[in-house]
Amino acid sequence: MPLYKTIQVNSAIKVSIWKIEETEETLAAPIVLTEYCSNRMLRMKSSMHRRGFLSIRHLMAVEGYVDQDLYYDNFGKPHLKDGKHISITHSNHFTGIIISDVAEVGIDIELQREKILRIAHKFTPVEEYRTIANTDALIRKLTVVWGCKESLYKIYAEPGLSFLHHINVHDFSLNDGMTTGEVLYEGAKSAYDINFLEFEDFSCVYAVRSS
Repeated sequence: MPLYKTIQVNSAIKVSIWKIEETEETLAAPIVLTEYCSNRMLRMKSSMHRRGFLSIRHLMAVEGYVDQDLYYDNFGKPHLKDGKHISITHSNHFTGIIISDVAEVGIDIELQREKILRIAHKFTPVEEYRTIANTDALIRKLTVVWGCKESLYKIYAEPGLSFLHHINVHDFSLNDGMTTGEVLYEGAKSAYDINFLEFEDFSCVYAVRSS
């Protein structure tokens, strides 16, 4: 069982990360999906996507949940029926979940790729990063910024929310492992604590809504 990493954020919040090494058949064998999730998986053309989908159910099982404990709202945001908060992410051969007893949470895992240099202007003011001369460091930092914004977007879950215009991530050093952010949308403001880590050319970011 390749449970890759667990992070006990505090007594009420836990992050779990899975490295997908099994076949689809092995992952599927012990999992019973709801009709809704079975239909979702049938529409996935990529075996990697299906394996990711199933591995997330294994992560849930580690925390004592089955697929029937999960439901999605009209925006596609996942929820647990017991009232706890959950967020889910999948990137290539890594998946992750974060579960929180009280605070709203979001998680994102991203592969560090050069492509992010071409799309950075779509989600962050690129002039803020002109002092970073090393391309690898710039890719790493922009990947974390994207992960921060994706995590906050997953928490807020409102149509029309813009990464560029509504979600702000405060500056940080890659050595910090943490930062803060905020969402300003339709006159409302909310604040978030954000942590990040890197492994095997991936960045994982998880955010918690501040009380």
